[in-house]
Formats: sequence, structure tokens, C-alpha cells
Amino acid sequence: MGAKAKKALKKNMKKISASAASSQLPLPQTPTPKPSADFLPLEGGPARKAPVTTTPLETKATVLYIGRIPHGFYETEIKAFFSQFGTVKKVRVARNKKTGKSKHFGFIQFEDPEVAEIAAGAMNNYLLMEHMLKVNVIPPEHVKPNLWKGFKCNYRPVDWVQIERKQHNKERTLEEHRKMLQKVVKKDQKRRKRIEAAGIQYECPELVGDTQPVPKRIKFSED
Repeated sequence: MGAKAKKALKKNMKKISASAASSQLPLPQTPTPKPSADFLPLEGGPARKAPVTTTPLETKATVLYIGRIPHGFYETEIKAFFSQFGTVKKVRVARNKKTGKSKHFGFIQFEDPEVAEIAAGAMNNYLLMEHMLKVNVIPPEHVKPNLWKGFKCNYRPVDWVQIERKQHNKERTLEEHRKMLQKVVKKDQKRRKRIEAAGIQYECPELVGDTQPVPKRIKFSED
């Protein structure tokens, strides 16, 4: 057998052995997919996932607090001024129960929460009539149920002059008239003593009056 025939025989033997070995080996398995990781470790260790970012929930607050309200800027003026931002549902100014005067703070409610946010941002620290307004959004959980109690009541200022006039001109009995005269006499005596203690020579005029009250008017019938 020549040299070329030996080389061809060796090649055929290698092919037969390679095919036999491949038929006995198990089939290759597909690798299982690993969970995806956003951050891969530098040198080994478990992979870390990126933190889940949640979008903030939309606010539903529609009530604003208004502080440092100037004099003359009341319910009607507040509603007319803040209507430029959107629809105003309710307005209330805190007032003194006895005198009815403003306490310089109040509340306003809009129909749309977005409008309330815009109005609070635009009017906070706003200079109005030499007063720096303080406007803040009140969360819904902090709005008390009695916040809008009596907000529709039309405010009427108390006429203290009329009250004092009626008290002064009321019809008095004989005993009430005597007590009133006694108070007047006591005040006059104290005034005389203060003048004498100051070293002032002054003759105070005598009091002129009557212990009898003014008679009531009698209305006669025309018959």
C-alpha cells in the first residue's frame, strides 16, 4: 500500500470516530432566561432592580386659606377678585360674633382643584392695599364640616349709636329716675373735689333738675 492510500485511510477513520462520538453525546440544552436587572454588580453579587417611581396623586383640594385680609376687602370683594381665576363656590370671612368686625382671615372654595392651586400660587405674598396676603391650599382631610356654617348670612353692622339712643331715651319709672339723678350728683361731687385738690378756684354751677320723671305722652282718641 502506498503512502497516499495510508493518508486517505487515516482521514476516513477520523471522520467515522467523530460521527460516532457525536451520536453518543446528549443534545445541548437551551439556557433558562435570567430575570432582567437594571443595575449589574461590578464584581459578583446579586443584581439590583431600579426603584419604581410612582407619579404623585392629583390633589383634590379646592379650599384656600386667606390671611392678612385688609379692611374693606370682604366677601363681595374677595369673590369678585378671585373670580378671574375660575368659578368661586363659597367665600367666608371670619368675623367677631359681638361686633361683627373682620378678623382679617377667611376661606374661599373653587370648583376646580387645578384652579385652586393656580390661585394659591399666584396670590400668596401678593401686596394688596398695603397688606401682604397669605394664601395656602387646605388639604381635604383638614377641612372641618362646620367651616361653611352660616357663610350665606348677609352681614349687617351693629348700629351702636341707635342702641345707645334708645337706651338713653327710654321711658323710666320714678325709682329709675331717682337712681339716675343720684349718679349725676355723685359724679358732680367727685368733679368738685378734684378741682379743689388741684388748687383751682372755680365755682361750679349748681345742678338744675327735678326728681320727677317726664310725664308720658297721652294719646287721646278722636271720638
